[in-house]
Amino acid sequence: MASSRSRLTFTGIIGTICWFPLNAIIAVCVALRIHPNVLTLIGVIINVGAAWALARQRFVLAGVVMIVANIFDFIDGKVAFKLHLESRFGAFWDSTLDRFSDLALITGLILLYSKMGRTDYVLVASLTLIFSIMTSYARARAESLIKKCKVGFMERPERIVLFMIGAFTNRFAGVLWVILVLSVLAVANRIYLTYLVLNDRPMPSHEGLSGAFNRAFFWTDERTTIPYDIWVIAILAFVWLTPPVWLADPTASGYGLAGTLFGLGR
Repeated sequence: MASSRSRLTFTGIIGTICWFPLNAIIAVCVALRIHPNVLTLIGVIINVGAAWALARQRFVLAGVVMIVANIFDFIDGKVAFKLHLESRFGAFWDSTLDRFSDLALITGLILLYSKMGRTDYVLVASLTLIFSIMTSYARARAESLIKKCKVGFMERPERIVLFMIGAFTNRFAGVLWVILVLSVLAVANRIYLTYLVLNDRPMPSHEGLSGAFNRAFFWTDERTTIPYDIWVIAILAFVWLTPPVWLADPTASGYGLAGTLFGLGR
């Protein structure tokens, strides 16, 4: 019953639609017996191409390349399962190369902003890179001490989708700020959860007004649920409705009031 309800959510419906072409690609890879570790490596190499496109400010091209790259990134585990090639090394290989992909994409933006002389957004992108990696590290390190540490909204799938949205809409300023703020929150969530578990403390309550606050900012809900959809819609609204010039987007033609007030114009 819970499964059917999740499919009726906004994100659940999108995921169901995307499964049709992905299942066909998985079937082809299984028929050709392509090793999942090879698929993982191909995805990383293609993502480096997306990083190059970002550095050249060819955003639409970068978005298309990211879609292709992350098809490989998504299907490798499914192919491994169907071919009975799941292994501990495969999991390690996949996780390690995912970090290379993350580093490459954000490094592409850092290079772009540095060429534009935008040290403010070099800093924002650098902090985004740091906390994106720390989100993954905090979970990996925590799970060497506790059973599970999957809390915090901004995980890798959300970061990748937001990068694609930023590429196709030319709203990377808003995207970077969203990823940065929610990655900081995700790291804090994982540190706090680890502290609670290791010290036998109770989890934050979800009851009442304070419980609603805890639920929003100590994120434990699964994907394709109503709370998840609310966060997704709020993020998309912020990225889409906030004009790039309000955030002094380095790729925008002007910097508007924010640039005037904070000296962000070139």
